[in-house]
Amino acid sequence: MANTVLVETSARHVHLSQADIETLFGAGHELTVKKMLSQPGQFACEERVDVVGPKNTIKNVSVLGPARKASQVEVSLTDARTLGISVPVRESGDLKGSAPVKLVGPAGEVELTEGAIAAQRHVHLTPETAEKFGVSDKEIVLAKLDTPRALIFDDVVIRVSPSFADAMHIDTDESNAANAFGSYNAEIIKK
Repeated sequence: MANTVLVETSARHVHLSQADIETLFGAGHELTVKKMLSQPGQFACEERVDVVGPKNTIKNVSVLGPARKASQVEVSLTDARTLGISVPVRESGDLKGSAPVKLVGPAGEVELTEGAIAAQRHVHLTPETAEKFGVSDKEIVLAKLDTPRALIFDDVVIRVSPSFADAMHIDTDESNAANAFGSYNAEIIKK
């Protein structure tokens, strides 16, 4: 297939500000690297938190590092229903007016008045790959997944940066719908 990228499933996770890291895990706490992720500089942490909604709690949710400017919870729409919250589908970092949620760690709790989203499906590309594919940053494309239950996703946002590694990110619900278990590729198709 032309214009293909690796598909990765981004399971539920939490990004934390340094202030919230210290509230949840103790003063002066620094995140502990468990394993590096495919995007340069990003890592899964040893630390985990409970995400509490009005209906239920999801325990032991992964924390990703490094620390961010604002805390953010990324869940699937199924997770949101489990928690009893209504989350917008948005790009990471677009938190204004997003769902409130509570985080519980071993040293304390944080009430986020906004911060819970379902991440919009997206493709990370280097500028070189974006040029090769003929796409640009923030462009909306289709992505055809080459899986045993092949499907085409619409409303896929292209994100371009020299600090990215080429990969498409979908959430757990989307991965399940496509039967995308293991290593699969997506063909990027201009609209």
